[in-house]
Amino acid sequence: MKPWWILKVAKFFALAVVGVTVFGYVVMGLWNWLVPELFHGPAVTFWQAMGLLVLSHILFRGGSSWGHKHGWHGGRWKHRMEEKLAVMTPEEREKFKEEWKRRCGYYPYESEKDQKPEPKS
Repeated sequence: MKPWWILKVAKFFALAVVGVTVFGYVVMGLWNWLVPELFHGPAVTFWQAMGLLVLSHILFRGGSSWGHKHGWHGGRWKHRMEEKLAVMTPEEREKFKEEWKRRCGYYPYESEKDQKPEPKS
């Protein structure tokens, strides 16, 4: 093994620590600038700002990864769905689409020409 990868890992961690620290101070500064004046709320410390970042991540991302490349966002779900549809017979595929529409109200992989116009009331 060449030792250059150790230097790369050290640089990555150093950059990550600096990035998280800067981001925490930016959140703290924005909070302390806006919230006390606008809402008469309390000022926060750096660690409270970091806690707010973690809490907002959990609330808005549901505890998933920070990046969009994992889970449902990475196309893995779409790829698996396309694989399943590819091995289905046309009848099975049509039955699957109808069941999806019944449960969800739409089918996301339907082309625009296949979509039926909504009846106007």
